[in-house]
Amino acid sequence: MFPDLIQQLIDKNQYPQLSADDVDGFINKHHYSVLFFCNDAKLFPESLDVAVILPEIILAFGNKIVPAIISRDDEMKIQRNYGFTTWPSLVFFKDGGYLGTISKVQDWDDYIHEIQKLMLSDSILPPVKINLSQN
Repeated sequence: MFPDLIQQLIDKNQYPQLSADDVDGFINKHHYSVLFFCNDAKLFPESLDVAVILPEIILAFGNKIVPAIISRDDEMKIQRNYGFTTWPSLVFFKDGGYLGTISKVQDWDDYIHEIQKLMLSDSILPPVKINLSQN
């Protein structure tokens, strides 16, 4: 269950909520897309700030970036694919290819600059999280 601000993105703004099974289809369908990983807003209150900022980012880029919210049930499973460890995070894609991640709340100008840079770049492989523990 999401807090009201994040649920409004789904209900009012009609951002899809994606499960692990939905992610690949979504990012491959859109030229530019962004996945919002919010985690528990009680533990990471900046998620509420990003919930307010994300629609403004989408507008600033002329709706060229299509956003989605990652389901809380599958969030940790999906997060492992992209190597970030900081919450909240926005993960950007171009034609299904990973571009990069912006974590935590940033200054507006930093968002704009970094997203412009990502949009002009080629897809890269996400960072790999290495598990050093013995199983």
